[in-house]
Amino acid sequence: MDGCMSRRAETIATTQFAMALLGGTILAGVPALAFAQEGGQQPAAQPAPAAPQAAAPALPQGSVIRTISVSGAQRLEAQTILSYIQLRPGQVYTPAAADQALKDLAATELFSDFSIVNNNGDVVITVVENPVINRIILEGNKRIKEDKILPEIKLAPRQIFTRSKVRADVARIIELYKRQGRYAASVEPQMVQLSQNRVDIVFEITEGPKSKVRAINIIGNEHFSEGDLKDEMLTKESGLLKIFSSGTSYDPDRLAFDQQKLRQFYLTQGYADFRVVSAVAELTPDQRDFIITYVVEEGERYKFGEVGVESQIRDFNSERLTAQLPMKTGDWYNAKLVEDTVERLSETAGAFGYAFANVRPQFQRSREDLTMNVTFEIAESPRTYVERIDINGNTLTQDKVIRREFRVAEGDAFNSLAVKRTTNRINSLGYFQENFEVTQVEGSAPDRIVLEANVQEQPTGQLTLSAGFSSLESFIFQGSIQQNNFRGRGQTVGLSANYSRYSRSGSLNFTEPNLFDKNISAGVEVYRKDYNNGYFDRDSATYEQAQTGFGLRVGVPLSEYTSLLGRYTFNHDNITLDETQFFGDFDEDGVQECEPLLAGRYLCEAIGKRTSSILGMSLIYNNVDSRLRPTRGRTASASLDFAGLGGSTRYVRLTSNAAQYWPLGAGFIFSLRGEAGVIKGLKDRGPGATDVLLTDRFFLGEPQIRGFDIRGVGPRVIRRFYMADDDNDPSTAPPLTPIDSDSSTDDALGGTAYYVGKAEIEIPLGSGARELGLRPSVFLDVGAVYGIERPQLEDSPYPDGTFLPTTNEDGAPLYSQDVRDSSGAVVGQEVTTNPQAPNGEANDPIGRTLPPFKEEFYGNTYKPRVSIGVGVNWNSPFGPFRIDMAYPLLKQKGDDTKLFTFNVGTQF
Repeated sequence: MDGCMSRRAETIATTQFAMALLGGTILAGVPALAFAQEGGQQPAAQPAPAAPQAAAPALPQGSVIRTISVSGAQRLEAQTILSYIQLRPGQVYTPAAADQALKDLAATELFSDFSIVNNNGDVVITVVENPVINRIILEGNKRIKEDKILPEIKLAPRQIFTRSKVRADVARIIELYKRQGRYAASVEPQMVQLSQNRVDIVFEITEGPKSKVRAINIIGNEHFSEGDLKDEMLTKESGLLKIFSSGTSYDPDRLAFDQQKLRQFYLTQGYADFRVVSAVAELTPDQRDFIITYVVEEGERYKFGEVGVESQIRDFNSERLTAQLPMKTGDWYNAKLVEDTVERLSETAGAFGYAFANVRPQFQRSREDLTMNVTFEIAESPRTYVERIDINGNTLTQDKVIRREFRVAEGDAFNSLAVKRTTNRINSLGYFQENFEVTQVEGSAPDRIVLEANVQEQPTGQLTLSAGFSSLESFIFQGSIQQNNFRGRGQTVGLSANYSRYSRSGSLNFTEPNLFDKNISAGVEVYRKDYNNGYFDRDSATYEQAQTGFGLRVGVPLSEYTSLLGRYTFNHDNITLDETQFFGDFDEDGVQECEPLLAGRYLCEAIGKRTSSILGMSLIYNNVDSRLRPTRGRTASASLDFAGLGGSTRYVRLTSNAAQYWPLGAGFIFSLRGEAGVIKGLKDRGPGATDVLLTDRFFLGEPQIRGFDIRGVGPRVIRRFYMADDDNDPSTAPPLTPIDSDSSTDDALGGTAYYVGKAEIEIPLGSGARELGLRPSVFLDVGAVYGIERPQLEDSPYPDGTFLPTTNEDGAPLYSQDVRDSSGAVVGQEVTTNPQAPNGEANDPIGRTLPPFKEEFYGNTYKPRVSIGVGVNWNSPFGPFRIDMAYPLLKQKGDDTKLFTFNVGTQF
């Protein structure tokens, strides 16, 4: 044996020897095979002649291994490499042992090439080590960022490169893109050689388009059209009308869910034997779209046969429960109705303390007359008591804040309705995760139950920034900061401010929901409001109102859903007009008086300082499932306020509001809301004066009724000026400025009665939109404010207008008189009360001339204003965002409309 023969040479020799043996075996069997093909049979008593036996070649004898050395290693120690194989000095070197050693080296995936050479007992193992990964580079990934891909792959810097790991990582990246619906994605790995046996691994990613559902085919449907069945599915066919729908992307999980949706639909229509035979999703050849095909078998349609309740609980009367079942004999079978009935019976049992009552519907199908008999069996179970209430997960909120919302206590009989009400109350706090539920766990005995509140706290502070835009006021800015769970005690502390061209205000409030750990709420608020009714800029304001005040409130519950709220408010108001612009003559006491021709009669009545001491009371009913996002239930309140417990204003005001919410199914929520009010003055202000001051009246507009500007609805006086027309005949008045012109002035006067109604439907979107927090809605608003006497309107005649003289403190008109020197030349002017100069000339009166105008009174009617629109709530990354667009369908002459508003906020 040649001592320098390599392992490959030995392998070739062994292979040639094996092939020679195999060839001899095949040739030996040829005669027997030929005989069998001819149909003959070889006699058993006469054995076939034996072929001449060829001598088997002798196998080469192995040599004893004296030494084993390693060549080519750079990072790995020789002993480490030798530990991977079983060859050892002193063993006999054989081809089988060498082959096993090569397999062991390949299994380590540490080497790109390796070989074994035996030199007369001196074995040399030559290796070429795999390179070390320097870095991982991703190219072409736009839809999935690196921080999502890198944690999913196994390769990493400073690891040993292996081709199997690269292949596995390519498969993982492609799987990530498939989860996003990109089945056309491809990944091409590249290796960049570096010095010191290092490499950069580059994954060149071609993301491809998102695979859409091109078509949905349904085979076997006879009673319902494809369109009806497709409407029941979450998956939708792609198209221009579905450009914003997330359901057009292919999703295997959604495909399975759609099969359940089809089955549920047919079961609600009476087809109890319905089944989906197959559901196949085929990828188009271009790997861009899917074609989904359903094969269904509808079966026969069933009706309800005999329906009833059999109760083993002694407190329940089976006949009475049977009479209250929603399904009747002869109705089309509806599996959803059966499920709802089971749930309703379970809730009824829970309301009586049977927490673990087992309600089982038993079905008896008759294929002859196509009826389904249903019997609801209520198994016997012990009455259950609340053993313990556990609260977990609250790190900030104190236990007592959560426990006081429970409608059951430890030791009470279990009541499912009370537990459901507890869940709604805790959800309404807004302190914890959405869709929180109180869970029920078996207690230490069969008649014991443990209620667990596993909460997950969320930010309860709210920083809100809102802005609106109107054609008259431009932008409106508002901001507030509020902590709804101050120090984890459930207290509310808030600070708010707003600024616009018509108002500036700020307030500070504090609310304690459980005063002295009693079921009594208390709150206090301090505020300052500066208001002016100038619509174009602050300098043109007709009047300004500065209000400073505070309010106290105390609330006590009367029942689970009803509470009584008492409050006291004290306001100090200072209403002013620009004396140089709106004041005229001095009265007999030397006081300059407000000029109605400049300011209007109602505004002259309102100016001055006054105080209001208001005592109020509200009766409130609320059983909605959530105060933050109600989906069912109603609210109603009635409030009575009396001003006159001291102070300088006296009136009585009555207001009320109500709301009702209905879940329509499939995520749709319909709501109706309404409010109304009336105010009656109790102070006689003299002949011709109004009994309710301008600042105490109701005003209506945005946000109460969308589609109209702030205070844009209701009684108003619009002063329109005559347009300049040099070519017009002076004896004929030219046209007046338009009502909505910037040149016209608009004073909202408010009313003594108002009403508002709103109807709104919240529309659910696909899963993708829900993940973004988008909640669109369509709405209809209606309302009006009215109930004041027609004011005294002023006109300035055309073409001369109206001259308003300036008077002194005694009320005498002032004139401008020329001052002359001894020669009679005019050297100056002086102010005098004499209309005639010493030389007999008439002095020029001092004052101002109003341009010709005409005042018109609009909007004092109970006729409704109606607007429709769409709005979108979005839980954006920077906070809750709301935008509304509204169009007025019905309006009255003089109303100010508004196209859209938006607001944005954030939480902390």
